[in-house]
Amino acid sequence: MLVKVVDASAIGALLFGEPEGPNIANRLSGSRLAAPGLLFFEVASVCLKKLKRYPERRQSILKAFEMLRRLTIETVEVDHAEVVLLAERNGLTAYDASYLWLARRLEAELVTLDQRLNEAWSAGRS
Repeated sequence: MLVKVVDASAIGALLFGEPEGPNIANRLSGSRLAAPGLLFFEVASVCLKKLKRYPERRQSILKAFEMLRRLTIETVEVDHAEVVLLAERNGLTAYDASYLWLARRLEAELVTLDQRLNEAWSAGRS
């Protein structure tokens, strides 16, 4: 089974019904998913922002967030020293570089909606 590394932007779009959600679902279908452990904190942060922005949708947002528990995503420890250097080289945050590091380590596709992160991943493949 093909491994794909997913970041919070992709999972957030999937869970919270963003326009890109169906495309993300198609890209992830039939794949084994992996992410650094920080994914769950980042998706929780997305959830909190949505609760603040759309208080009238509180129940549906929380219900969507609960779906995260049903996704099978393997968490993998990253090498933080290498992540810092990768972030520095690519002009990324350490958070984003964690996903990039993992995708490179696993030789996996990186599924993200973050343009800068996607560009860094694509550049490393050529």
